[in-house]
Amino acid sequence: MSFLSFLLGEKKKTAGVAKERLQIILAHERGGRNVATPNYLPDLQRDLIDVISKYIKINPDDIKVNLERQDNLEVLEVKIELPDVN
Repeated sequence: MSFLSFLLGEKKKTAGVAKERLQIILAHERGGRNVATPNYLPDLQRDLIDVISKYIKINPDDIKVNLERQDNLEVLEVKIELPDVN
């Protein structure tokens, strides 16, 4: 840690915070093994839209969050269509 970051404090990276939240949510859901669609997916999608919107202008319809279950495997799929930078 540098002296400057010690004095000013160090802000956690947004991606790191989002990753930690996803890990907590997935660990919680795996423990319960709910068969129904998890109720956190709409909230997760809104959070992703809010975070990405801080950095680029994006259409909320361009972010899709889906959870698929196959046997013992759960796959969280996040599709984000970024606008052209031209």
